[in-house]
Amino acid sequence: MNKKALLIGAGIIAVAAIGAVTYTSAQRKWTINTVVKITGIAWFNRMEQGVKEYAKSSGNNATQTGPAQADAAQQIRVLEDLIAKKPDALAVVPMDPATLEAVFAKAAARGIKIITHEADSQKNTLYDIEAFDNVAFGANLNKRLEKCMGGAGKWTVFVGSLGSKTHNQWADGGIANAAKNTKMQLVDAKQETADDADKAYEKAKEIIAKYPDIKGFQGSASTDVAGIGRAVEEAGLNDKVCVYGTSLPSIAGKYLETGAVDGIGFWDPKDAGIVMNKVAQMVLEGKKITNGMDLGIKGYNKVSVTKGAGAGMIIRGAAFVDVDKSNMKSYPF
Repeated sequence: MNKKALLIGAGIIAVAAIGAVTYTSAQRKWTINTVVKITGIAWFNRMEQGVKEYAKSSGNNATQTGPAQADAAQQIRVLEDLIAKKPDALAVVPMDPATLEAVFAKAAARGIKIITHEADSQKNTLYDIEAFDNVAFGANLNKRLEKCMGGAGKWTVFVGSLGSKTHNQWADGGIANAAKNTKMQLVDAKQETADDADKAYEKAKEIIAKYPDIKGFQGSASTDVAGIGRAVEEAGLNDKVCVYGTSLPSIAGKYLETGAVDGIGFWDPKDAGIVMNKVAQMVLEGKKITNGMDLGIKGYNKVSVTKGAGAGMIIRGAAFVDVDKSNMKSYPF
């Protein structure tokens, strides 16, 4: 639609087409608040770029916030404050999906639409968006780890939180893959790191001290491999210990360069931020996301849509990439 003016009574309503969506100045723009696990880390800084890009292109009031620490209670407080302001929608990356059910139910009772990401067990959500099949992603990381380890030896896996659904799915995918190999020995699995590189570093040092013959680490939080890589490098084990996990080049890059970290896997948080907000807008406009739909973002061009844990649905894309030292510069974020 071309930009034009419609004279209605004594008022003029300006109509403008932006992409595939039409907005009018008489219509209240949607307010969509994205709430992440923790602010100030590279992963969610990248997601905020996507939220800002969406806000600019759509004309909607889209913002991102979150707690200063990766703590479910703090995330609930942030959500409570936002609910009091009654936005049109909340797009949330839950720290612990189960703990947010009550606050999401409260928001829904006030007419606020709930969209989640990385929470396919969430009941009080309309759509949960997953970048891919989480168990398969964790298994893929472990296959890379297994190959690096020569298919044998002690290994362990870290998670940011035992309450994080996706972290546990990635860990479980890795554990299931390794269990097929009788020469792989899992030790002290699912150490919690609170999405904190320093805590991952301390945990890794403890593991190395306890198991001097440790051969592999698999990380789940974006900061895990940075902390593990630091511990491995300090111990002079770059060539003896294999490290793989979910992260970004901006977080793990220097350890990929030195070989203290061997490889990472990820999806682009910027794209996830855009997709969450686009889905929220579609819901507010009364539209449904259907199986095979193209959401207009790479990795989400032919999504699968399945029944969720509650009344909502799960949207899955195919957005993950494998990165190591050889191709990390292709992903400058």
